[in-house]
Amino acid sequence: MIELKSAEEIGRMAVAGQFVGELLAELSGVAAVGVNLMEIERHARRRIEERGAESCYWDYAPSFGRGPFRNVLCLSVNDAVLHGLPHDYPLRDGDLLSIDMAVGIDGWVADSALSVIVGTPDPADQKLIEATEVALEAGIAAAQPGGRLGDISAAIGEVAHAYGYRVNDEFGGHGIGRTMHEAPHIPNQGRARRGMRLDPGLTVAIEPWFCRSTDRIMFDPDGWTIRSADGSRTAHSEHTVAVTASGPQVLTRRPGHRATAADATRAAAAEVTRPTTFLPG
Repeated sequence: MIELKSAEEIGRMAVAGQFVGELLAELSGVAAVGVNLMEIERHARRRIEERGAESCYWDYAPSFGRGPFRNVLCLSVNDAVLHGLPHDYPLRDGDLLSIDMAVGIDGWVADSALSVIVGTPDPADQKLIEATEVALEAGIAAAQPGGRLGDISAAIGEVAHAYGYRVNDEFGGHGIGRTMHEAPHIPNQGRARRGMRLDPGLTVAIEPWFCRSTDRIMFDPDGWTIRSADGSRTAHSEHTVAVTASGPQVLTRRPGHRATAADATRAAAAEVTRPTTFLPG
């Protein structure tokens, strides 16, 4: 069942979204060469507790994984792209780190993710991260009232292919609101003008993620951490978005980035010629 939210309820989700965006920005600054993943996890736990928020990950036990999940962050390094378990690992120069988090405040949830390079960047990693960010903005721009769910998927997939990446359909975006995962599922590629209608009040997490040279994935023995099947590097970007009568409203923008529909629309097309400025992946 899909629940459309009122303007007041979207406003309450935006409170959680603001906190998520601020904390993700803070955590991306904490990540540095020599910093242990568990230090980042503990930092997030402190901030969540101080805010009086609740982690959506703690005790999460889906059909996959060897749950329950007992962390507040997913920290995925290099070839790991989703659901990475925080563990005793000091970050090294050049590591590509994806940070994913979802919290609830007063019964309403927001979910977001970003990828950063620790220390010296590799141009191929920069290209990969940019592709997920451009695809995310394209998906946001496609979340227009009266459109179709396939418009979001098609926009993401078009960017991926323009950058030279293949897309995995097993994990993608999802509805969100009172809980972290609600209907509908949003694949990262699809056909425009197909699927359910995007009505005002629909709230979704849009999350493109790509592997550098494959669309196949594998699970670690922990049952959680998802990696590229060929060991190539990966990246992940995500925002919580509300479809409104005036266009998409991003609820998890990080500090320094204004959340406006016009901003999302401008960035969405992202000039598919941009990939030519990077080395081939």
